[in-house]
Amino acid sequence: MAAERFRGSRHRLLRWGLPRDPRAAEHVLGFAVVAVVTIVVTRGFLALTGFPQIGGESLHVAHVLWGGQLMAVAVVLALSFAGPVVRPIVAFVGGVGFGLFIDEIGKFLTADNDYFYAPAPMIMYVIVVLLMVAADAVHGRRVHDGTEYVAAAADYAVSGIAGGLSEERRAVAEEMLARGAGSRGAAETEALLAAVPADETQAPDPLTAVAYRLRALFRAVVTRRWATVATVWLVVAVAAGTAITVALTWGKDPVWAELVTVVSVLLSLVAGVRAWMLLHEDRYAAFQWLRRGVLVNVLVTQVALFRIEPWPATAALLLALATLGVIAAEKHRLERLHEADV
Repeated sequence: MAAERFRGSRHRLLRWGLPRDPRAAEHVLGFAVVAVVTIVVTRGFLALTGFPQIGGESLHVAHVLWGGQLMAVAVVLALSFAGPVVRPIVAFVGGVGFGLFIDEIGKFLTADNDYFYAPAPMIMYVIVVLLMVAADAVHGRRVHDGTEYVAAAADYAVSGIAGGLSEERRAVAEEMLARGAGSRGAAETEALLAAVPADETQAPDPLTAVAYRLRALFRAVVTRRWATVATVWLVVAVAAGTAITVALTWGKDPVWAELVTVVSVLLSLVAGVRAWMLLHEDRYAAFQWLRRGVLVNVLVTQVALFRIEPWPATAALLLALATLGVIAAEKHRLERLHEADV
């Protein structure tokens, strides 16, 4: 009977032996960002160099082929090595490969293999957004079980058995173990971690390095007096830039894209005004409204804007993501202050 209750209390994924990695959302985000950066760099490079063709007159070695190879390399890496160390490398290599692959989507949607197919940037953006929404559905809708944190800590211990753990990675494993304290296997995992030797030599982790730098930058920004006003003005700048782009191209693009852009910009501005009104009464609620305004921009406005003008849309997206980073850092700071007061 105890075994029956135990099986019934666990989520189906856990019963299948599929504990979620608590850091998976970071890796998926890194994958998506690397893919987007790859697309922007590739299109920018091709535009600056006059769209050269590799292979001469008889062949065309399209970069979709290099993208497919890099995605294959990422899969082989994931299948070849145990432990969490390989995952950021997989996310980076796979992100570059996916960016090169999806950049040529216009060729595969049109009868004449049109790389410059106008809706292609919008389609690429929608695919990336859907990937992030799917990742959020897996990782963001259900609180991690304690055993998932223990499994993640054990994963670090497994990788350290052969080569040891750096101080940084040991700290991550210990944090995971602390979150899963009292769960099945926690004591055994703690003993295993204690037996793993120290070793500061570690594989490169470009995604985590960039993420740490960005977090430090955003946390430094939110401690400045001008941070709040700057954040609000960033929201306004994104909305205003979008409105100007639509105004300059009005009548040249699909009506649905223009209407969606206008309505979503107005919604973002309403959220910004609401945030400004709440700023002195409830700072946390104010930043929640700012976040909603930026999310409307990222999830709705940008879809239409990428259909209208891809390059201004890219610039607006970078501003929106920077604004989300500042908002996330301020929310984290306010939550820590609240926990300290409690």
